Amino acid sequence: MAAETASCRPSRANAPRYVPIAEHGLIGDLRSSALVGTNGTIDWYCCTRFDAPSVFASILDADRGGSFALAPDVPVRTKQFYFPDTNILITRFYADDGVGEVQDFMPVVDDSREADRHRLIRRVLCVRGSLPFTARVAPRFDYGRSGHSVSTRCGQTVFDSPDLSLALTSTVPVEVDGQDACCSFKLIEGETAVFALDRIGGAVEPRSCAQTEAEDLFDATVRYWRGWLSRSRYRGRWREMVHRSALTLKLLTYAPTGAIVAAPTTSLPEQIGGERNWDYRYVWVRDAAFCIYALLRLGFTDEAEAFVNFLSEKAAAPGGTEAPAGTEAPAGTGGANGTGGKDGAGGGRLQIMYGIDGRRDLPEEELTHLEGHVGSAPVRIGNDAVGQLQLDIYGALIDCLYLYDKWGQPLSSAHWDTVVDLVDWVCDNWDQPDEGVWETRGGRKKFLYSQLMCWVAIERAMRIARRRGLPADMARWAQARDTIYRRIMDRGWSARRNAFVQHEGEDVLDAAVLMMPLAKFISPTDPKWLSTLDALGEGLVSDSLVYRYDPQASPDGLRGEEGTFSICSFWYVEALARAGRLDEARLAFEKMLTYANHVGLYAEEIGRTGEQTGNFPQAFTHLALISAAFNLDRALG
Repeated sequence: MAAETASCRPSRANAPRYVPIAEHGLIGDLRSSALVGTNGTIDWYCCTRFDAPSVFASILDADRGGSFALAPDVPVRTKQFYFPDTNILITRFYADDGVGEVQDFMPVVDDSREADRHRLIRRVLCVRGSLPFTARVAPRFDYGRSGHSVSTRCGQTVFDSPDLSLALTSTVPVEVDGQDACCSFKLIEGETAVFALDRIGGAVEPRSCAQTEAEDLFDATVRYWRGWLSRSRYRGRWREMVHRSALTLKLLTYAPTGAIVAAPTTSLPEQIGGERNWDYRYVWVRDAAFCIYALLRLGFTDEAEAFVNFLSEKAAAPGGTEAPAGTEAPAGTGGANGTGGKDGAGGGRLQIMYGIDGRRDLPEEELTHLEGHVGSAPVRIGNDAVGQLQLDIYGALIDCLYLYDKWGQPLSSAHWDTVVDLVDWVCDNWDQPDEGVWETRGGRKKFLYSQLMCWVAIERAMRIARRRGLPADMARWAQARDTIYRRIMDRGWSARRNAFVQHEGEDVLDAAVLMMPLAKFISPTDPKWLSTLDALGEGLVSDSLVYRYDPQASPDGLRGEEGTFSICSFWYVEALARAGRLDEARLAFEKMLTYANHVGLYAEEIGRTGEQTGNFPQAFTHLALISAAFNLDRALG
C-alpha cells in the first residue's frame, strides 16, 4: 500500500511556468486528447471531443488555464517515451532515492456508453527505491470561463460545472483544496497508485477504478494499438518514425465521423509573443489527399474510407460558402491566416474547413482572459477562415477521391456526381484570385498553387472517367485543363528568377510550388523545374528546413516572423528524390528527423534555434513525413 504523507503542497516553486511546446506527448481515445508535459503535468485536455471547451489549458495560461499535475515532490530528472507500438505515454522520474514513472493513457472502447466516459488513467509506479509524489487536479472548465463546485461522493471527488461533470477516482486518499483536489503520498519499490478521471452524467454513472481494473485497461489499450498498427504495410528504412506518425494520425481521428483534425490544440504560437495563433481543431479539405495517400499507402483502408465518406458528404451537401463583398474573414490555419477579400468575387462550392461533426459554422472568438502560451496573445477559438476562397481545395478533394478509387474502393455513383459538380465549377472559376493555400492577409491574388490544384482537380477527374468509363464532358474539361497548364507555364514562370513563382505579376518564391512535380504537373527532371528547385534552395531553404515564402518580399498582412514550415521541408525531400538528387534528399530527410521531439512528434513549424512552434502535433507534417519516407525508400531501392 502507498503510504500517505501529511502535506498536500504543490510541486517545487522554482519550476518554470510553461513547458516548451515540444516537451509534450499526446494521448487520446479517438474522440478527445490530452497533452502531457515532461514534468508530468497534463496541461491541455478537452472533454468530450477535440473541439470541446478545455478542462485543462495551462499550456495557454499557467495561472487560469487549469492542469493535472502529478510528479515526485523532490528534485528529479525526467524522460518520456511511448510504450512500444502504442499511444500509451510513460514519463519517468529519476531522483537520488528512487525511480518512478507515470503511465498515461485513455482506453479506446467500442461500447458507446463507455466511450462517453472518456476515461483518462494515470498509473504511478515506483520501480526503484522510494519516492514521495504530489498530485493536484485543478480543472478550469470552458477555457477557464465557467465556475465549478467540488464534492466527495462514494469515495470519488466530483467536479461539477454547468455543462460538464468529472469524477476523480484515486487509490490514495485525496482531499479538497478550494476548487482543486490534491494529495501527497509515498511509494516504495513495487508499489502503484492509480488516478482515473471520468466524464459522468446522463447514462454514464460514476465508477471507481481499482488497480486491477487499471492494469486490465492498460493491457487492453496495448492490444488495441498494437493490433491497429499491425495492419501497416510499411517495411522501409524509417519504420519507427513512419509508424509513430501513423499512430499520431490515428490519434487525431474523430471516430464517430472519421474526420481528422489538423491538430488537437488551439493558439499555440508560431512565434513566441506573436499574433499568429489559430484554432486547428477542425477538418481542412486541403489535407484530404495527403491523408488518403498516407493511409492507403500504409494499408489503413478503413480509416481512408471513413474520411472519404466524411468529405464526400460535406462536398455533396447543398449550400456553398459565399463571402459577401466587402466582408473579411480574419483568421484561418496553415500560418498566415487571411481575410475573405474585398473584391466581391465570392466563395466557392466548398468550404475550406468543417467541424469534426460536419458543421459549417465555426465562429471565431478571442479569449482575452487567457494570456497565451508564454504570453503569446491572442488566444482564439473557432476559425473564421471558413469564409475564405481557396481554389486549391478542389484539387485536394478530387485527388483524394482519385486515390481512393485507385487503391481503395471504386467510387459510388453518388461520389461521381459530386466530382462532376465540382469539376464543372472549377472549369468556370479557376481563374479567380483567392487567398491561397497559406491564407495570407495580403489580399487575393492569382496564386500559382491555386491554379495548379485546379489543374489537378480536372486532370484526376478525367483519369477516373477514362478508367471507369464514367460520363463526363471530357471536351470541356480537357480545354479547361490545357488552358490552366498554359497559363501556369506562361505567367507562373519568372525569367528573371529562372523559377516558377508564387503568383502572377511578381517574382516572389513560394515553397508551395514544390507540389508541381509531386502532383505530376511537370516532370521532376524538367530543366525549368530543376532551376526552380535550385532557386528555392537558395532563397527559402536553411540547412534543409524550408520557409513557405519571404514575408518581406510578399507581405502577408501580419506582424512578426514565423519559422520554417515542416510540411514544406518534407515536400523538399520528395522533390529532391524525384529529381534524382538522392544523396541530398536522404540527408535532408535525416536532418528533419532530428527536429522531431523526444517521442517523434512535430509541431507546425521549427524556429530559428530548432524549437518547435505552432499547434502540436500537426497532422499535415506527419502526413508529409510518411509520403517522403515512402517515396525516398522507393527511389533508394
